[in-house]
Amino acid sequence: MVVTQENVAENVAVNGDRKLSPQEIAGILRDRIRSGDLKAGDRLPTQAELAVEFGVERGTVRQALRALQEDGLLSNVSKGSPPRIAEPAPDRSEPQPTMVGLAPRLAEAFSAPRVRVDAACLTAETLMLALSEPVRLIHEGRIRPESIDVRILLPSRKIDLAFPVPVDGRGEDDAVHQRWLAQRNAQVQVLRHNLWALRSSHGIDVHVTFRALPFTPPVKLYLLNGTEALIAYYMITRREEEWDSGTLEMYDALGGKSLLFSFEQRAGRRDAAFVEQSQKWFDALWETITTDLTLS
Repeated sequence: MVVTQENVAENVAVNGDRKLSPQEIAGILRDRIRSGDLKAGDRLPTQAELAVEFGVERGTVRQALRALQEDGLLSNVSKGSPPRIAEPAPDRSEPQPTMVGLAPRLAEAFSAPRVRVDAACLTAETLMLALSEPVRLIHEGRIRPESIDVRILLPSRKIDLAFPVPVDGRGEDDAVHQRWLAQRNAQVQVLRHNLWALRSSHGIDVHVTFRALPFTPPVKLYLLNGTEALIAYYMITRREEEWDSGTLEMYDALGGKSLLFSFEQRAGRRDAAFVEQSQKWFDALWETITTDLTLS
């Protein structure tokens, strides 16, 4: 269905001589979307038509549409073509691949004044990549937390990992372990640098600390502001990878594709209990059997 000026609601701009603000126009359009007057896939009127309807300049309309786009309510926003109403966002209760689901949850968590992220994982790769979204929003001025406290548990370099491991078993020169260690250290350094940079660029109080686990975590766990727990199982698979002029055959986990399950404190007693117990489990590990993480 194409929405035109003839089938939108009566012009609401006629209110004395007062002009509607971009926020008010965005609110009116948002209400039409939520009420079903504008449905997913419908085209909005052109900016010129909306300007006439609301009795404002086209620049005011553009600001309103930009706000709706940032809220995820519009799609196909491009010059010369009116945007469409976006499809509803995926149900938060439905699991998504970790690489897809983690970034928006982190962005939401970083909108709080005081951010706390706790993570237990095999490497920092997924977290490192997902954190680029809230960092980008901070640089754009769309969110501005006062403080950021990130704690990460990663396997110790000294242990024999359950995975990744060579298919043919470990030898004296375990290239698979050396590959994992090099990647772990590089990811940790990039993650820490990107967050610490927010101290000088935005004056945010940032703390990033790491501890070493004496075992291989079978799952990855992310705890956001003490109110949400995200968990994904590491699925072991056999694969090959080029490394140091050779090919490594290994049993490894592709964590970015693992489904991420969310438990929220506000979602009921069952979810709240899971979040609480997950936080207690993490804190107990952090304060007891873990050690300082060595980047070497």
